[in-house]
Amino acid sequence: MDNCYYSKTAKVVPRMQRRKMISCLNETLLKELPQYKEQAQAFIGDIDSERRLLRSLMNVRSPMTVQKDFLILQDALLSQEREERGVVDVAELPTTANPRIVLWQGDITRLKADAIVNAANSALLGCFVPCHHCIDNAIHSAAGVQLRQECHRLMKKQGCEESNGSAKITAGYNLPASYVLHTVGPIIHGPLTQKSCDELASCYKSCLSLAAEHNLVSIAFCCISTGEYHFPQKKAAEIAVQTVNDFLYMNDKIQKVVFNVFSQEDGVIYRDLF
Repeated sequence: MDNCYYSKTAKVVPRMQRRKMISCLNETLLKELPQYKEQAQAFIGDIDSERRLLRSLMNVRSPMTVQKDFLILQDALLSQEREERGVVDVAELPTTANPRIVLWQGDITRLKADAIVNAANSALLGCFVPCHHCIDNAIHSAAGVQLRQECHRLMKKQGCEESNGSAKITAGYNLPASYVLHTVGPIIHGPLTQKSCDELASCYKSCLSLAAEHNLVSIAFCCISTGEYHFPQKKAAEIAVQTVNDFLYMNDKIQKVVFNVFSQEDGVIYRDLF
């Protein structure tokens, strides 16, 4: 990446055109992942396509050592994009009838909270499908490659896959949120079972307990298991609200819980519950 920097020792990345920043990052990743060079040619031509290529390469990149120069430039780009998307401070959002609970519809990667919750898979390494629409992909893409690296270290130390209903905590890196809580929800293949309901409730309990353990006061939940994992939306919302209410009744450490919904349908479901 030598040609991409005015000074390799500079503490602050010089202002660069976005196109140049993206091109430099793609250049580095394609050196690491030469098997994608031929496919990458189809993305060269306009900035939106090249940015999509960058996200795709970040998605398929396995956790490995990363150059310091790459991280400096990646962080500069992601920070710029974070500000352009607009940061939403959960402390300023209107609450429901319960002053400690917020319902907000939008992109969870915009939320400035102590922690946001990621609906992860059991490998806990993020989504490897290029530009997939799942929240796991969105969070890892906005946080940067460091998030996958930290998850890899956690899983290597654990020595096995993450079980349903448990949670892990990592830094948030380039997200507005300070931390990410990763939890694995149940996958529904047929009729809904009590075991799956209990596992989903455990996801919420585990995240809340982990947040309280780390003295976090605000946490934003996504709709765990309702997307790719096919948990019925209304039942999932009922479990989520009941579990959070029960926890808040017994624990005063967490002051703000955000139920983050993305779809209009989920928004209606939660508004009805509140």
